[in-house]
Amino acid sequence: MELIIFLIIGALAGFAAGLFGVGGGTIIVPLLFIVFTQMGYPADNIMHLALGTSLATIIVTSISSLMAHNKRDAVMWPVFKNLVPGLAIGCFLGAGIAGQISGLYLQLIVGIFLLWVAYKMFVGGKNKADSSASNTNAVLPSKPKQLAAGGVIGIASAIFGIGGGSLTVPYLTRYGVVMQKAVGTSAACGLPISIAGALGFMIFGMQAQVNVPNTIGFVHIYAFLGISIMSFFTAKIGAKVAHILSPQLLKKCFAVLLTVVGCYFLYKGLF
Repeated sequence: MELIIFLIIGALAGFAAGLFGVGGGTIIVPLLFIVFTQMGYPADNIMHLALGTSLATIIVTSISSLMAHNKRDAVMWPVFKNLVPGLAIGCFLGAGIAGQISGLYLQLIVGIFLLWVAYKMFVGGKNKADSSASNTNAVLPSKPKQLAAGGVIGIASAIFGIGGGSLTVPYLTRYGVVMQKAVGTSAACGLPISIAGALGFMIFGMQAQVNVPNTIGFVHIYAFLGISIMSFFTAKIGAKVAHILSPQLLKKCFAVLLTVVGCYFLYKGLF
């Protein structure tokens, strides 16, 4: 029965990710939080399990996304190589930091993050359109600064349970990288982020001795399998539907959804 529930979550998360053009983490974390709560898991472990499992599922979807973007020559591999060490180390350490934060505070942090993403989607459509016309001669910071930026993005990605697209894309476009290459490079960066984050949540979760069945540390195995399998297929369906509907309307609808979920997390955390 559990596996069926997670297959449904995967179908919804994949479809929404493809439809709205965002990482699945913003969908998976809230859904897993609700499901794990209904399953009666320990309250202080629920948010950690949602974050760790979300990052694990992103491993599968990021591979698919990376291959698709690489075929279109949209991945800036030199930039990727500069960012990867910081991303991986930062995300692993971020998992450790998240493990030390109580479930209550994690709810508040993720709630605020979702509201921020919703706000950016409400007001950022015009900016994104402008970014696609950015100067192709991008001037990025030095390698040490890119390494440091990767570390910050990695830590934040672990705490928010995301693949980093919400942070990597704005970072690259800020320095003049065209939108297509920013998205493609961000997709590539999602792989080391998700691998390091998932390993971190597994290791630190095992140290915390999580008393939840079918888990390795803070990663739920059934949830990982069900969501990964279904999201891989339904993301393609969502992407096709997105081309039929108005992109701006889709973004605003998703922003409303994120606002509701963000407020829900804040409510649960405060009350």
